[in-house]
Amino acid sequence: MTAPRRAHLALADGTLFEGEAYGADGTTTGEVVFTTGMTGYQEVLTDPSYTGQIVTMTAPQIGNTGINLEDDESVTGRPQVAGFVVRDASPIASNWRSKETLDAYLGRHGVVAIGGVDTRRLTRLLRDRGAQNGCIGTEPPDVLIDRAKSAPSMEGLDLAARVTPKAPYDFTEGSGEWNVLPRPSSSDRPLVVAMDFGAKRNIFRCLVETGFRVTAVPATTSAQDILARSPDGIFLSSGPGDPAAVTYAVATLRELLGKKPIFGICLGHQLLSLALGGRTYKLKFGHRGLNQPVKDLTTGRVEITTQNHGFVVDVDSLAGRARSTHVHLNDGTSEGLEAPDAKAFSVQYHPEAAAGPHDALYLFARFRQMIGS
Repeated sequence: MTAPRRAHLALADGTLFEGEAYGADGTTTGEVVFTTGMTGYQEVLTDPSYTGQIVTMTAPQIGNTGINLEDDESVTGRPQVAGFVVRDASPIASNWRSKETLDAYLGRHGVVAIGGVDTRRLTRLLRDRGAQNGCIGTEPPDVLIDRAKSAPSMEGLDLAARVTPKAPYDFTEGSGEWNVLPRPSSSDRPLVVAMDFGAKRNIFRCLVETGFRVTAVPATTSAQDILARSPDGIFLSSGPGDPAAVTYAVATLRELLGKKPIFGICLGHQLLSLALGGRTYKLKFGHRGLNQPVKDLTTGRVEITTQNHGFVVDVDSLAGRARSTHVHLNDGTSEGLEAPDAKAFSVQYHPEAAAGPHDALYLFARFRQMIGS
C-alpha cells in the first residue's frame, strides 16, 4: 500500500491547510465554500451550481456509501465542482447501490480533492472572513498561494454560459420508485419551456411528476424562440455564478414577463428579480446545505430547505414591483418573491431537494395550478 501524498489547500489570504492528496492528480483553483449537509455528497459533486467552487463538506466522514448510478444531479452525469475538501475520506464504500468508491470516481473524472483537512477550522474561517478563492495541490505552498490569489473573483463571473446546454432537449425522466409527489388528477400535460442555466436533474424530474412536458433550452435562447414553442409556462432553473453577469438572460426575461406564467428557482429567482428591476448582491459566505430554515410569510409555516447560493436578492430594490413571500430565518435574506402582474413567482432555495427534505415540494403543484388558472 502506497503512502499518502501530502497536499495543501491554500487560501488567497495566505492561510494553509495540510492534508492528503485525494481523487485526481494535479492542481485546481476556485472559490472555497462550505456546505452543511450530513449526506448527499454525490448530489453536491454533480450540482452545476457548484461550478467554479472548491466545496468543503462540514460532515466529518465522507465516502461511506460510495457512488451510485442514480444520484447524479448534472444532466451530463459528471461532477461539476472545481475541487473537493473532506475531513475523513472513507476508504470503504458500503451500500447496496454503490458502484465505485468516491476516490475512484473523483480520479476517473479528473476532480482534484484533499482529505485529512481540519474542516471545522476551515469552515469557521470562511464563516468569519467570508468565502474566498483557494488552490488545492501537491506543489510548494507558496505556488499554491499565488495561484489562489490570481484566481478570478466570483463576482462578475458568468458561469451559466459554461454549463448551459448547447441545444434544446426534451426531458422525460420521472422519479420512478423514489417519487413522493402526488399524481396530477388531470391527464393534460402542459408544456413547460425551461431555461437551463445549469439545472439539477431532480428539478426536471419533479416537473415531469407534476404532470408537465418539459423542454429545456439554452440560456441564450431568445424570447421569440421560447414563445414560438407555445409553452403553457416558463421555468427558470438554478445555476452557478453571479446573476448580474447573465445580462442576456435578464433581457430575455424582460420580454417574457406577463406573457406566460413563470416559476424560478435559485439563479432563476435572482434573474427574475433583475428582470423586474431589482438588484442582487453577494453574501459573506452563502447558504449551502440541506438544513436551511425558511419561513413562508403567507402561511407562517417554517420549511427546512436545501440551498446552494452565494448571491441574494435585495428585496428593497423591488418595492412596488414584487412581494416578498419567504425569508431565511438565520439572516432575514430573500428566499421567495411573487409578482402577480407579471404572472411570476420564484424561490431562492431548492424545493426539489436531492438531497434534502421534502417540505417545499408543494411549489411544483402551485406552478401547475397557476398555469391551469
